[in-house]
Amino acid sequence: MSTDNVNNENTLSSMNGSAEQSSETRETKAPEVIPSMDEFKEQLDQSFKKIREGDILTGTVIGISETEVALDLGYYTEGIIKLEELSNDPRFSIKADVVIGEQISAAVIREDDGQGSILLSKKRADDILSWDKLIDLMKSKKAVRVKIAQAVNGGVVTYLEGIRAFIPASQLSLTYVEDLEAWVGKEIEVLVIEASADNKKLVLSGKEVEKDKALKDKSSRISRLQIGLVTTGTVEKIAPYGAFVNIGEGLSGLVHISQICGKRIKSPNEVIKEGQEVKVKIIEIKDGKVSLSMKAVEEKEEVVEDIAEAPSTYSTGEEATTGLGSLLAKFKF
Repeated sequence: MSTDNVNNENTLSSMNGSAEQSSETRETKAPEVIPSMDEFKEQLDQSFKKIREGDILTGTVIGISETEVALDLGYYTEGIIKLEELSNDPRFSIKADVVIGEQISAAVIREDDGQGSILLSKKRADDILSWDKLIDLMKSKKAVRVKIAQAVNGGVVTYLEGIRAFIPASQLSLTYVEDLEAWVGKEIEVLVIEASADNKKLVLSGKEVEKDKALKDKSSRISRLQIGLVTTGTVEKIAPYGAFVNIGEGLSGLVHISQICGKRIKSPNEVIKEGQEVKVKIIEIKDGKVSLSMKAVEEKEEVVEDIAEAPSTYSTGEEATTGLGSLLAKFKF
């Protein structure tokens, strides 16, 4: 075979190899993803979606001025909320209460404010959306913090979820409230006790939150008491069936008439008087109630004057007191 023929064959072989390699490269290269016309159409439709008065839109704050807030709505134009349409709360501050990047829901007032933007109202959206949240808060009995805005006849006014709310004087606190003005500006925890969208009525209570905390605190203090502990208490009230004795820490227990002394008596007044200091022994703790006994106290028993400082374990000399586990098993929270 001539040299020319050999060179031709090598050239053909090389070309074939290059062609095969090129073909393999084309086969392994990922195809370029080109958005379909349907996807473009969906994005365009979203951008130019028909907006009507009353629609509620959610947008991201992209601009804040002294008189208005601008929202990115994801549409062909921005949304504008004028200062007077931002909040019902007279303490509201456009500079302090609105931040760039936060999301706001607002109702459409006009499709065009005259300058190509959509005119919106957060106040109107609050009137629609907030009542659902408020009703949920009422049902769940979840405590929320509010700041008292002003004192009015019979109570105070605050705002929750953008809605004006009333707290009757009787619902402000567990203690009697005489000076309502002193509460203005205070932040307190409240429960929603009445929420009616139809009547635009929102009533809150701080008293209920305090009552719940007081009950939990009392439960905690009762859980630390120990059966068999002897302490000193003051007779608070006398009833035909026994006497209530204050043993400190805001706790009282009942000394049944049969536990006042070793002899049979017709009335507790035969032995004790209101205001009298007596020694009592804790004999039972059940359902959050403390039962005491005067007659069970022995002469030489150790007396714990301050039940808050009682040791973690206490012995009457006869038997160890119940442990915390046993006590909690008896006590219902």
